[in-house]
This record gives sequence, C-alpha cells and structure tokens, in this order.
Amino acid sequence: MRAVTWQGKRHVSVDTVPDPKIIEPTDAIIKVTSTNICGSDLHLYEVLGPFMQAGDILGHEPMGIVEEVGSETGDLRVGDRVVIPFQISCGSCLFCHDGLMTQCATTRVTDQGMGAALFGYSQLYGSVPGGQAEYLRVPQAQFTHIKVPLEKPDSRYVYLSDVLPTAWQAVAYAEIPRGGTVTVLGLGPIGDMAARIAAHQGARVIGVDRVPERLARAEARGIETVNFDAVDNVGDAIRDLTGGLGTDSVIDAVGMEAHGSPINKALQSVVGLLPDAVARKAMSEVGTDRLGALYSAIDIIKRGGTISLSGVYGGAADPLPMLTMFDKQIRLHMGQANVKRWVDDIMPLLSDDDPLGVDTFATHELPLDEAPQAYETFQRKDDGMVKVILKP
Repeated sequence: MRAVTWQGKRHVSVDTVPDPKIIEPTDAIIKVTSTNICGSDLHLYEVLGPFMQAGDILGHEPMGIVEEVGSETGDLRVGDRVVIPFQISCGSCLFCHDGLMTQCATTRVTDQGMGAALFGYSQLYGSVPGGQAEYLRVPQAQFTHIKVPLEKPDSRYVYLSDVLPTAWQAVAYAEIPRGGTVTVLGLGPIGDMAARIAAHQGARVIGVDRVPERLARAEARGIETVNFDAVDNVGDAIRDLTGGLGTDSVIDAVGMEAHGSPINKALQSVVGLLPDAVARKAMSEVGTDRLGALYSAIDIIKRGGTISLSGVYGGAADPLPMLTMFDKQIRLHMGQANVKRWVDDIMPLLSDDDPLGVDTFATHELPLDEAPQAYETFQRKDDGMVKVILKP
C-alpha cells in the first residue's frame, strides 16, 4: 500500500509499504477513504523528530470502511463505515470507564511514562503505524472506532477523529460561565473549531492569531479577532475589549511552537541538531518549549478564571510564573482529548444544517501523493492552508 512516512526533520515522503495484517483478535483493518493532516503532525515534522524513526507512518485522523475484523471486535462488521479516534483505548479499564480514554490502562505506553497509545505519533506514544495510508490496522477495535452513517460526505464525520472532540474538550475544560467570555489563542484547526463551538454555546469569543486567512475565517463566522502582529501587547488588547478585566476563560490552542522567547526558539533548534538519544533526554528533562502562548494566556485571563490547554507541549521542566498564577487564582485544565467521551454530545451537531461548518472546514483536499508538499505548505502557513484532507 501507499503511505506517508517520516524520513527526517521537515522530510516526509509517500512510499510503498507492506499492507497491515490482523495480529491480535481485537484488531480490525480499514480501507482509509479520508485522512487529515493535523497541526500536531507538524510537531513531528519539526520539534519531536528525536522520537521518530525513518519509515514511521504518520497520521491520526482517518476514517474508512472496515475490510477485515478479528474474532474479538464486538459488534464491528466488515462494511461498516467508521471514524478512528486518534488514541487507542480498550473501553473496559477503570480510566476508560471514567471517560479518560487518553489514560487507558490497556494501551498506556508505560516504558515511556506516557498515556494511551496514539496512531502515528512517535515512540512516545507506542510507535503505532498511522492513518495517512491506504489501509490501517486498528488495535482494540472493539472500542477504538466510531460508527457513522453510510450516506453524507466524509467531511461530515472525519473530524470526529480529533478536531471536533479536541475542540469540544478545550471548550468544556475552559469552564466558560453562561454568557461569558473566552479568548482563543491560535486559530488553526483546533482553535478555529473551538471558537465555533464556544460561540455556538453562547459565549463571546475573541480569537487571536497572526495569519490573515485564519483571522478572516473566524471573522466570517462572527468571531471577534485580534491580530497578534497589529498590537503591542495582546493582554492589553484583550483587556481593552473587556472593560479592563480580561476574559473569563482562555483556550491555548497553540502549544509548544508558539512565537515567543528567542532563547527557547534557539534551544529547540539546538536540540533538533543533537543525536537522537541525547535530544530525547534533553526534551524529557529540560524546559524546551516556547511558552509565548501560555504566558499570554496567564496575562490575558481574568482573575479567578480558567485556562484550558489543548495545544501540545513537550518539555518536562518548563518554567511557569507560579507567583502570578497563584496570585490571580488561575485554574488550569489540560490534556489530550478523550475522544469517545464527547462523541454523543457532538453527533447531534453533524446535521444537515451544519451549525459548525464541518462540510466546508477543510481548505484543501488533496491526493495522498501530494502529502509532502502539503506538509511543507502547512508548516509555512502558506496558500491559506488551515486544514487538509488527504484522499488515498
């Protein structure tokens, strides 16, 4: 089959690789019909390369048709149309029962000290082959799937794999008061969708970004925006819009690659040049993130407010302004999205009136073979690229 493989920093290719096979009785094989490039894939493309091996298959936002099932896959049947959550979870352990599928006790990557295994996301999360491919082996398939109707285009459902539940959890974790205010930092796919969800739920939303096309997309849906490059201080700009208080909540949808400290930017670059074993140790034990977005969130948030982190951070010893956080009585809620916890809440919004605009959410739909150029364009934020659907 053809698949998108990681070959080095800023280097992916589309190669012919062996077809996946059933290994465990809880496995299934799906024929992928649509698969997305995620903003967090760019972390592998850029920052998290030390945890990758040449030939690793990328991608964690696929959907398709079930081709083959193992003997212990529950009610999953050949011919079912399914979306595959980005995390692999069993559905029966204590954590899954508590709605914390990202902490699944069955698939947790204990040798790395991490949570549930993820598709296509480095040795940190199990080195599981990803979904930017013609076919995908799905472990724990008795639970790691979302059945969707056979009709309607893939664009109606494919975002259940990551974008929709991640954005939904970001809004839920932000604990926005009824009729309250929220700043969304970063209007990439997750921030854009989080802004749509928060606005749909009745919040006043202020989106912050520096890319004109992203700001325009938000404005077209009635979201207030602040251009990061057009103000001297984002916190002051937000306070000017909120009577000097800041917003009740802030969603950081940017994460580790935020523009910020030149020292941390240089440190990330240096770490990327180290031998992999040394770089992995540095990223695991040293503060290597660029924390501009998080520092902005701490500045913007109203006293007593809640910051929701959905952007990915990778440093284990990042410095935080604890005095300010303590003094402002900030609540901080974070984590990978527990996809299946939120599906029942989201499905009613995937109706024909399409209140969240999922059918037109992708800016680009491309053949799988064009993935290398798409990664490069997405990383540079060129050509108005916000979300890419790849078609195997």
